[in-house]
Amino acid sequence: MQKTLFVAAALLVAVAGSALVRAQAKTVWDGVYTEEQAARATAVFGSTCSNCHTLDGQGGNRPLSGQQFMDSYTQKTVGDLLAYVSKNMPNGINAGTLPAATYNDLVALILKSNGFPAGSTEVSPEAVATVQIIPKGGAGELPAGTLVRVVGCLTKGGADWTLTNATAPERAEKAGAGPEDATRPLGDRTMALKFLLTKLDAFAGQRMSVSGLLMGPGGKEGINVTTVNRVAQTCP
Repeated sequence: MQKTLFVAAALLVAVAGSALVRAQAKTVWDGVYTEEQAARATAVFGSTCSNCHTLDGQGGNRPLSGQQFMDSYTQKTVGDLLAYVSKNMPNGINAGTLPAATYNDLVALILKSNGFPAGSTEVSPEAVATVQIIPKGGAGELPAGTLVRVVGCLTKGGADWTLTNATAPERAEKAGAGPEDATRPLGDRTMALKFLLTKLDAFAGQRMSVSGLLMGPGGKEGINVTTVNRVAQTCP
């Protein structure tokens, strides 16, 4: 009995510790670059990047700050941003040819240009892998047109299909079910499914993973469906 209680207590501590780590996950508002690092990137940005991009959120040259940046990267990580910049910049045949340290510095400059505060640690792949990019007030809703994944219970009302007990939309890199969709906790949302091309009557009442483009902020007007996958026969 004493051993059982000890194991149970250890599991409780582990779960609580895991929850605390999630609650304390770093964001861009915690200072994940240094002023010195951002300053180092100024010259290379001017000579290598400024023909295609701006840092002030204005103009047609694909701004790297402001609302366009937030629409593209909200709920992604700084690690995602660094990986993209390192692989694809400068545009064209020279993509990925800059030193790794220069890409780190350029991401620091992008963060600074978006008003995120500096800190005492420099950007590096290891340091920013899980650092969340979110607005100052919190994660908020993803913008219209974002490719997302939503999991919920398939429900029919008249000729219309919805997901009930649905999760909040999660930004997706590609359409299709995710590895945890069969077991992830469901939510309290209702998401209208629009422009369906697949007959779904056989899946009514089952747990489905739906990918598609948000219609309205957070999917207020539904989701323009790309794929629908059954991930469990019972729901919730």
